[in-house]
Order: sequence, then structure tokens, then C-alpha cells
Amino acid sequence: MNRQRPMRARVSPEEYQLLQRLRERKPAQNPPKRMRSLGDRVADQVAAVMGSWRFIIIQSIILALWVILNIVAVIQHWDPYPFILLNLMLSFQAAYAAPIIMMSQNRQAAIDRADAKHDYEVNQKAELEIELLQDKLTLVLDEEMVELKTLLIEQQQHIQRLETFLVEQFQK
Repeated sequence: MNRQRPMRARVSPEEYQLLQRLRERKPAQNPPKRMRSLGDRVADQVAAVMGSWRFIIIQSIILALWVILNIVAVIQHWDPYPFILLNLMLSFQAAYAAPIIMMSQNRQAAIDRADAKHDYEVNQKAELEIELLQDKLTLVLDEEMVELKTLLIEQQQHIQRLETFLVEQFQK
């Protein structure tokens, strides 16, 4: 059942070699994830925290309290209007947050590219396998058509002989 048949024109020799190479790999599954460095884990965690509603709400509350406490005269103003210390702290936060978030996005983009490449290879393998199956099915159908034509010719010859025999029998 595993005999090699000649390839049809649909699958080129290059495609067949590619298919053989893809078959040698492990079955289609998610590509292995590489170990993340400490920097990658920190960048992902910072991006996850800073990109959450919880962070936005907490930061909004802290900023509102900062402004209110520095405007209301109940306590000593440590950062009076125009809130230069607050601006400095927010600038530091932005200066560190942006590159960290970009590092996380770059790493995620690399993961997405690897996943897309894996998906492409799986799809390519499936397409070539389908073409190969179609070619095998075409070969089987061609062989069956030849066999059916041969049987049909034999039946027609047999019917012809029977007709001849019957004509001879009725003429006697």
C-alpha cells in the first residue's frame, strides 16, 4: 500500500521535497515557546499592569488626591500649583514606561511572527498533502477507468458472441 507512484504534474519536485521536509518535522502543534529572560518577564508584567483599568483608576485617584491636597489649605502644600513635582514624577513614569512597553510589544511581535510562520508551514503542508491525495485519487480513478473500459469491451465481445450464438440457434 505504500508503493511509490510517479508524481503527476500538479505537485512539482520542489513541492514534493518541501512536503517531505515538512513531514519529517513533529506533527502540527504550537511551536515551542522559548524561555523568557528576566527583562522580558518584567517588561511583560509592567505592560500588563500599566495597560489595565485598575492601574488607570488607581493613578487617577492618586492624581486627584495630589491636586486636591495641594490646592486645599488644610495641610501644608508640598507641591503648589502648577504642580512641578507631579509633572516631574509623571515625566519619569512616562520616560520609563514607554520603552518598557515597547520592549514587551517587540517581544510579542516576534512571537506573533514565529506563530505566523508556523501557521504558514502547517497550511503549506496541508495544501501539499491535499494535492498529493488528489493526485493519488486521480491515478486510482484513471486505473479504474482503464479497467472498466477493458471489462466493457470484454462484455461487448461476450454479448456479440451470445448474439451470434442465438442467431445461429434460431436459424437451425
